[in-house]
Amino acid sequence: MARRKRRPLVPESRGALDQLKNQVMKNKGYEIDQENPDDVKYEVANEVGVPLHKGYNGSLTSEEAGKVGGEIGGNMVKELVRMAQEQMRK
Repeated sequence: MARRKRRPLVPESRGALDQLKNQVMKNKGYEIDQENPDDVKYEVANEVGVPLHKGYNGSLTSEEAGKVGGEIGGNMVKELVRMAQEQMRK
């Protein structure tokens, strides 16, 4: 089975989503590579003890994958909620 890349509903938003990921993870103290914003997942994986490496990772369990994705996505969602609340206050 071919691997599908997740695509945003609005393809033009990819750059903004990458910027948000960079900002959020940098604020959390992670080192960010501007050219490869997805590389932060390897640092997160190492920190939470998940054996994630470049290339095929089919041997990871759902729980392990969730530890990495949840750390990144969860922080992004928290920031989006914070931004929305800030806008509502104005």
